[in-house]
This record gives sequence, C-alpha cells and structure tokens, in this order.
Amino acid sequence: PARRMILLIIVGTLPLFVVLPVKDLVEGLSDNMYFVAGALLVTGCLLFASDRVRHGRKTERSATLIDVLIVGVAQAIATCPGISRSGTTITAGCFVGFERKFAVRFSFLLSIPAILGANILSLKDAAEAGIDWASVPVYLVGVAVSAVVGYVCIRLLKMIAAKGRFGWFAYYCWFAGAATLLLTIVTQ
Repeated sequence: PARRMILLIIVGTLPLFVVLPVKDLVEGLSDNMYFVAGALLVTGCLLFASDRVRHGRKTERSATLIDVLIVGVAQAIATCPGISRSGTTITAGCFVGFERKFAVRFSFLLSIPAILGANILSLKDAAEAGIDWASVPVYLVGVAVSAVVGYVCIRLLKMIAAKGRFGWFAYYCWFAGAATLLLTIVTQ
C-alpha cells in the first residue's frame, strides 16, 4: 500500500507542471479582487456540494490513476488565488468516490510535493532578489508558527471529515467572498 500511495501522489502531482509556464499569470490574479471574491464563492459551492455527494468507498487500494489525476487537476486549478487547495482536492476526492477520511489524507499527502515545489521556486526568486539575513529569524518563527497551526488545522479537518460536514467551510467561503466583493465595489 505504501508504494501504491507514492505512485498515486506522483500521478496526482503531475498536473501542477502544466501550471509552471503560466505561474506569473496565475500569481497576477491575486491583484484582481473580483476574481478572488468569485473564487471564494466557487470554493464555497464546491464544499457545499461535497456534503451532498454519496459517501465513497475508494481508498489507496482501490483508487484509480484517473481518480488521482482528477484530484491533481483540481489541485492545479486551486493554484488560483481564492480557491482553497485542500477544499478543492478533498471535494474532488469525494466526487470521484474516495472515502472521506482517505480524501483528507490524500489531500494532505498531495500537498507535500506541491508546497515543497512552491517553496523551491520562491527560494529561487528570493535569492535573485537578495536575502535580508537580518530577517531570517523572523522567517523561521513564521515557519514554526505555520507548522503548529497547520498541524492543528489538519487535526480539526480530520474530525470534520469523520463527521462528513464540510458545508460549514462553505458558509465561511461565501461570507469571505461576499465581503471581498462588497469591499472591492465600495472602495473603487
């Protein structure tokens, strides 16, 4: 099962390579608050729909390469600002028939190469721009805090997945999307 899981993660990561040539364009979307607001609203709809999908039974033993490729495409789409990577990959996993706990676990495992790759690309850009060595301790504290918060969030997400209630995140996304849209309209 461990070797099969590694294969599934590799296949699920492949769609991210399609995003690399348009990385700057995707990152530029973060300046468009209408896009970000719309993406949050779409994320909310996906999460809401994931609660209404029949509970699947697929695990690492029965998931097909097409299943994980679809989840990988969802992860590639989630590189757009305002779209939740974990929410989108978990929802895609639910849609292809993953067991909810497996969908959460696979989403987390799929994030590891994605986050490592993004950090490597960011380090390259940071090195070219010049590293402010005086700020390194602040960055390290930020990494430590992010690790602790990430761990707590993963535990919370596992509890929510066990109960099958992702819809609560939908309300949060809808609120955040509507607030972003309203503030963008008011401030322009």
